[in-house]
Amino acid sequence: MSDAAGFALQAVSFDALEGWGDDDPSGLFEVMANCRRHITEIKPYRTGSLGLSSADLLPLLEQAASFRPASGRRARAFFEKHCRPFRIVPADGAGGFVTAFYEPEIEVSERRDETFRFPVYRRPDDLVDIDDQTRPPDLDGSYMFGRLRDGLVDAYPDRRDIDQGYLDGRGLEIAWAKSKVDLFFVHVQGAARLRYPDGRIGRITYAAKAGHSFSAIGKLLIERGDIDRTNISMQSIRAWLAAHPDRIDEVLWHNRSYIFFREAPVDDPDSGPIAAAKVPLLAGRSLAVDRLIHTFGFPFFIRSETLTHLDGGKPFRRLMMALDTGSAIVGPARGDIFTGSGDAAGELAGTVRNDADFVILIPNAAAARFL
Repeated sequence: MSDAAGFALQAVSFDALEGWGDDDPSGLFEVMANCRRHITEIKPYRTGSLGLSSADLLPLLEQAASFRPASGRRARAFFEKHCRPFRIVPADGAGGFVTAFYEPEIEVSERRDETFRFPVYRRPDDLVDIDDQTRPPDLDGSYMFGRLRDGLVDAYPDRRDIDQGYLDGRGLEIAWAKSKVDLFFVHVQGAARLRYPDGRIGRITYAAKAGHSFSAIGKLLIERGDIDRTNISMQSIRAWLAAHPDRIDEVLWHNRSYIFFREAPVDDPDSGPIAAAKVPLLAGRSLAVDRLIHTFGFPFFIRSETLTHLDGGKPFRRLMMALDTGSAIVGPARGDIFTGSGDAAGELAGTVRNDADFVILIPNAAAARFL
């Protein structure tokens, strides 16, 4: 892969990966088994522009199916035997960057009342997938969804339109949330646990989006001078919104993107949400990537010397698997680390904004194409 693609792959050795010898990726073998089942029993993952396919990945997953690591050393030895590491080098020299996401838990009700007023919507039936062949010429190439109306496709109403009632009366509500701000951050994260008044726990995950590009409200607040760039985090954004309730709509509507959800089973309360790769996410080992470039299921070794609060003060150096994506995750060396579920995981995720090195592990047979 050359700089013409916006990045290069640089072959490196495992010995050159700082921190590799201290990592224990044993937990990834269950994740790989889940990916193998999805690829072989349901359908292969979409191939990104890097050109790595599920067929390239499958030999690694097949080998992993019969392997039971007895230690972190044995787990690392498995990847050393079956993969070649390649550092991802962006052509602009900017390096990699990581943020983090989590599965929020919010209070909801099955019925609307004076307290629970903000709807969690299912995908509407007039929202359609579009591609380069079906996209109208006047609709920007970034739109992957549109509205089908009277046989024609146009842009779907945005966050402001939907908040102001575009979907009222269509019976699309999964539940009603107590907090508009909490629900907005569920949209940002793409999944949530729903806690009902009787204590029952439900779960929702991403189904589709209205199509508009994601616009970060943190960036808006920085540009307007409301929050200093050095202090930006999910926590500081929440604090600002709480202190300015009369400006919540104005700020949230800046992000025109709107997410629709589907209900997901809660077979195991300790298991992570099922995201874009259609397998449960593993906290601390699951990575959201740009799916236009990368293919789900591939391992990435992520190293960030400045990201220390996820590993008890030590630099973050872990093997992870690409299992999710997101509107804000754009670029070959851009990732979002899944920190888990609930408020504690949210505290961990909210302050992650760190430079990082990205190394992709490519199974041996496919790796030969990049040498």
